[in-house]
Amino acid sequence: MSDDKYRLDDFELYQLSRKFRQNVYRLIKQLPSEERYCLDPQMRRAIVSVTNNIAEGHGRWHYQENMRFCRIARGSIEEILDDINVCIDEGYTEKSVNEQFKQEGYELIAKVNSYIGYLRRCKQGMESRVPGSLSA
Repeated sequence: MSDDKYRLDDFELYQLSRKFRQNVYRLIKQLPSEERYCLDPQMRRAIVSVTNNIAEGHGRWHYQENMRFCRIARGSIEEILDDINVCIDEGYTEKSVNEQFKQEGYELIAKVNSYIGYLRRCKQGMESRVPGSLSA
């Protein structure tokens, strides 16, 4: 499809998730060496899962599939929030910086939830236009 409005890089939710990933990577770089084989790779997998799932959902042209991938991304954001709590609890980085990252994560969850709601409304609108549909 050549229409630029469907490009992943122009998708606002994807842009926000990339920014969040970049910030989490900065946090990962501050982890102590003893977390090199435990928390570091765990956080990397979770944060990459966020952008990967938003991207994959965006590439699906079916509302239900897109919502499913968004829900997976939302779960990965929650996982990152827990990892940030580990950083706070263990004193790995400044608490104020971690709290800022957590706030950004909560805002991203709200955006994901809004997008899922949008997809749900679009799906319902499509179903109501189908002759013989239960919701018509």
